[in-house]
Amino acid sequence: MNFQQLRIIRETVRQDFNLTEVANALYTSQPGVSKHIKDLEDELGIEIFIRRGKRLLGLTEPGKELVDVVQRILLDTHNLRRIADQFASRETGHFVVATTHTQARYALPKIIKWFKADYPKVHLTLLQGSPREIAELVVTGQADVGIATEALDKSAELASFPFYSWHHAIIVPIGHPLLSVEKVTLDILADYPIITYHEGFTGRAHVDRAFAEAGIVPDIVLSAIDADVIKTYVALELGVGIVASVAYDPEQDRNLVMIPVPELFPANTTRLAARKGTYLRSYVHAFIEKVCPDLGEEAIKAALKPQSVSE
Repeated sequence: MNFQQLRIIRETVRQDFNLTEVANALYTSQPGVSKHIKDLEDELGIEIFIRRGKRLLGLTEPGKELVDVVQRILLDTHNLRRIADQFASRETGHFVVATTHTQARYALPKIIKWFKADYPKVHLTLLQGSPREIAELVVTGQADVGIATEALDKSAELASFPFYSWHHAIIVPIGHPLLSVEKVTLDILADYPIITYHEGFTGRAHVDRAFAEAGIVPDIVLSAIDADVIKTYVALELGVGIVASVAYDPEQDRNLVMIPVPELFPANTTRLAARKGTYLRSYVHAFIEKVCPDLGEEAIKAALKPQSVSE
């Protein structure tokens, strides 16, 4: 048994049992992948995968239990390297944050500026993606932490912490008729074409739910994954925008007006997540504590501690 065999088992599950993709991901050959799997099965005396000819279709029952152990072994091996790095050089390293455009553009700049000032020798990478992609990046170890409003609290493999709560707001061009309305309601809003976030991004589910519960079908003429695109088309008078209130900047968005409507849509909570069982470097703990100041290092460590088998 060796680490390459364990990596191949893990990657085979990640690549949906496609051995060609496994070989590409691990920079090896498909015959080599197949041989490693067969050698491990022979050594353990079990079949790990369900087969149809040369194709792998899924995991056997013992294979399902084995994969959990493989994941833990590889994670702990990665943790050993992190512990060694931590004590060899506390102030240098590589820190990867996966987040959405909205968080990277509007919520994180001041925190990132602080981090780079306090840890100038740490190489910081911001990866942008959808909430589901962010969760996957953290689960697979490609990112140290993830920050998003959706998905992060749905994975059992992640510990997530509240960052901040926010509401959606309406944005319109200067002179728009909605600016003369004393109290904007969903009925009134539905009289106009709407531009808002794509499904699965930045609280869109809360917007849809509010209209659905009111029995209203809004005319959503355009959806986008970030607020800057939404604001661009609102400025062209193609529709009324519904965006995260944090995405409105009075200085930069001088051609637009924001209408706060906290009573129309439920509050949203943006969360930070890290993988359970992962050893985090001191600068990652510092970053988490900056984002979530009500947490302490011990609380973070307790939340990230993996559950025992008996639990």
